[in-house]
Amino acid sequence: MQASGQMLVVLCALCALPVFAADATVSSHTLASNISLVSNYVFRGIAKTSSNPAVQGGMDYAHASGLYAGLWGSPVSWIIDSGAVDTAQYGRPTTEADIYFGYKNSLATDYHFDAGLIRYNYLGNYTAASGYALADTAEVYGAISYKFLTVKYSWSVLDQFMTIRDTKGTNYIELNARYNVPDSDYTLNAHIGKQTYTGKTAATLESNGTSASYADYRLGIARDFSGYSLALTYTHTNASSFYTYARTIGGNWAGPATAVSLTRSF
Repeated sequence: MQASGQMLVVLCALCALPVFAADATVSSHTLASNISLVSNYVFRGIAKTSSNPAVQGGMDYAHASGLYAGLWGSPVSWIIDSGAVDTAQYGRPTTEADIYFGYKNSLATDYHFDAGLIRYNYLGNYTAASGYALADTAEVYGAISYKFLTVKYSWSVLDQFMTIRDTKGTNYIELNARYNVPDSDYTLNAHIGKQTYTGKTAATLESNGTSASYADYRLGIARDFSGYSLALTYTHTNASSFYTYARTIGGNWAGPATAVSLTRSF
């Protein structure tokens, strides 16, 4: 957990930066940061912390032109839980550090677009177990929004995806709805997504009667108050038994999950 502790220190320091920048002359550059306490880190319907709590945070830079970049981090346990780490060289990849950049702007009234690249980095000096790849993953993405609806498509540019090798072209398409309740501090959220694995490994899994591809669903409600956001979400998937913990008894990391989060934005 040493790496996770170091990440937390860095994130806390980053979150303090905009406070000192607040008195600066208004410019075309914007810095924002956030830190969250979550009861369960769930990404695309998959539990990343074995249903355990986590402290997360990040920092975002935006330019008036529409260019942006950011860093986000969280502790994770799913790589070890899945059996993807060579136990003979146990390097404990327990920290996720994402780096992303892109461009977003308006197309017309109520229409917006966003395009960029994100790399999911999993810190730690470890070796992948036989049959697995390293967890590091990179995607290009594009999104179009109309009012409170957003359609987004992400495409993997590496020949590995979240420890699964020979999967270049693996993709994820999602539809998100975010509705601000009038005359209130509440926001309602809904999401449906489809993760589709492609390549040799996906074909082999399907020939063996299973699959890494799945659909996920999420419903949520959030309330904003004094710079904080309190959120409750419920997620579920139709994933196969492929998503079962290898190192814990009875652990299904794609099963139904409820999460509570408290986020502070700066």
